[in-house]
Amino acid sequence: MHFLILKKKTLAIIFIICCSIFVTSFWLFTNSKAITTINQTQEKVRDIHLVTGEFKGKTIGGVDIEAYRWDPGTILVHKGEKIRLNILGINGREHPFLIEGTSIKGTVKQNEETIIPLQFQKKGVYRLICLTHPDKMHNGPMIAYIMVD
Repeated sequence: MHFLILKKKTLAIIFIICCSIFVTSFWLFTNSKAITTINQTQEKVRDIHLVTGEFKGKTIGGVDIEAYRWDPGTILVHKGEKIRLNILGINGREHPFLIEGTSIKGTVKQNEETIIPLQFQKKGVYRLICLTHPDKMHNGPMIAYIMVD
């Protein structure tokens, strides 16, 4: 059987080395210039761009007619997907709107961009309806379809 015999001098040196390591580690930790951050995974948000558009024409009798629309008129998204609708007003001074089946309302103004964050939890078809042009009698229908699968 082998025994390890340590002298007081050896124990003192080991103690001093351990204390030095501890003090140095503590000092480096507390005086660090680095900023601690948390690395969180960011969920992607898909940007979808729409514009307001206008079609003009004349009837055989010479009457001016026009119709407004959202372009694109159909948007496909997945249930639970985070999206951001970026709607740029091109034609028409302003287009107040609502998204059927939600509490979302707003207004798209000419030469301005309206941004709407969305995340649908139920499958279905949600209509983006311009309240100024909801039907044929009001130069519409200005309706876009958001299809959630």
